[in-house]
Amino acid sequence: MHRTDQPRDLVTADDLALAVRLVVEALRQAPLEAWAAKAGSLEWDCWETVEHLGDDFFAYAVQLGPSAPPLDGEVPFVWESRRPGGPANAVHADRGAGPAGLLQVLEATGALLVAMVRTSAPETRAHHVFGASDPEGFAAMGIVEALVHTHDLARGLGLSWDPPADLCSRVLARLFPDAPSATDPWPTLLWSTGRAELPGHPRLSTWRWDGTPRPRA
Repeated sequence: MHRTDQPRDLVTADDLALAVRLVVEALRQAPLEAWAAKAGSLEWDCWETVEHLGDDFFAYAVQLGPSAPPLDGEVPFVWESRRPGGPANAVHADRGAGPAGLLQVLEATGALLVAMVRTSAPETRAHHVFGASDPEGFAAMGIVEALVHTHDLARGLGLSWDPPADLCSRVLARLFPDAPSATDPWPTLLWSTGRAELPGHPRLSTWRWDGTPRPRA
């Protein structure tokens, strides 16, 4: 059975706020010496990965910001890497502020996206490379970015990370409607984003979500 066969609950700004809070709380437990480690299977270190996540929040928020959000491209901020192979971001944290400052940047950009999701009209549509989406879709995208990149970070930082099953289930229903529904939501989300095996299903070598606006049921 797939999630397209079932009614679904909306993904909300409150869901996104919860995800941001849980991520920041988890990352505050990281030892200072671990931030230079690679984030899981990514080519970025843990500091760069948090910057990338904050940049995701920022990019989704500003995409919803104009009175007529663009449908054919991104709001034209400058995204650039600080080193060859590093993430191309508009958001960079001051290294002199240390990990505490980095997490302030993450929390602040997360709050910006929460505010835009909460205040944008449901009928708003804005460009995303995987297809135009609505505020609920951008909330779900932000949550997926938060949950799976914190999985990457937890591997590099030596932390445990097990987000709420109901949160995972809601974003799966919104962005991965064809994902299996008989398996646990968190492993299924990791499988859907190419990060884990899932019993009975071949591991994904490529993946993408579907941000297409869709009805609640």
